[in-house]
Amino acid sequence: MKRVLVVGSPGAGKSTFARGLRDCTGLPLHYLDWIWHRPDRTSISREEFDLRLGELLQGERWILDGNYRRTLGPRLEACDTVFFLDIPLEDCLSGVESRIGKPREDMPWVETALDPEFREYILAFHRTQLPELRALLEKYREKGTLIRFASRREGEKYLAHLQESPGKETLLG
Repeated sequence: MKRVLVVGSPGAGKSTFARGLRDCTGLPLHYLDWIWHRPDRTSISREEFDLRLGELLQGERWILDGNYRRTLGPRLEACDTVFFLDIPLEDCLSGVESRIGKPREDMPWVETALDPEFREYILAFHRTQLPELRALLEKYREKGTLIRFASRREGEKYLAHLQESPGKETLLG
C-alpha cells in the first residue's frame, strides 16, 4: 500500500480516516479540497487542478483524500489501494453538521453554517453519484485493493488493527 485513495460522500469521514491512515503508515497525505479551494472560497481553474493533481500522481507514495469524480479515472489508474467509506446518508449529514465552526486540516476555511446548497449536494450525491461510484469501484477491484467500510466504526477498527500490526496494510481487506 503506497498509493492510496480515500473516497466517499461528503461527511462520511474521509479526511478523518485519511489522517489516521497517514499516522499509521507515514504516507504523505494530500487533501483535494486544499488543491481545489482557495481560502477566500474561490476555486482554481480545472487546468491548474489537473496539473497539480498530475504532479501528485507521479509520486511514489501518497494518500489522496477526496472524490472529485471528474478526475477519479486517472487516480484509480495510479493507485494501488482504495478505501471507500460507504456511509449512510444520515451519518454523512450529521458528520457535516458536527464540523461546523471547527478549524479543519482538510479545508482552507471554517464553515460557519451548513450551506443549504451543500446539503442538497450531499442528498443528490447519495441518489446519483454514490451508485455510480459503487459501480466504478467494483470494476477497480480487479486491478487493485478495494476496502469498503459501511460505518465509521469499521474504519476506526481497521486503523486500530493497523496501528497494532505495522506492515499489515491489507489487514481486514
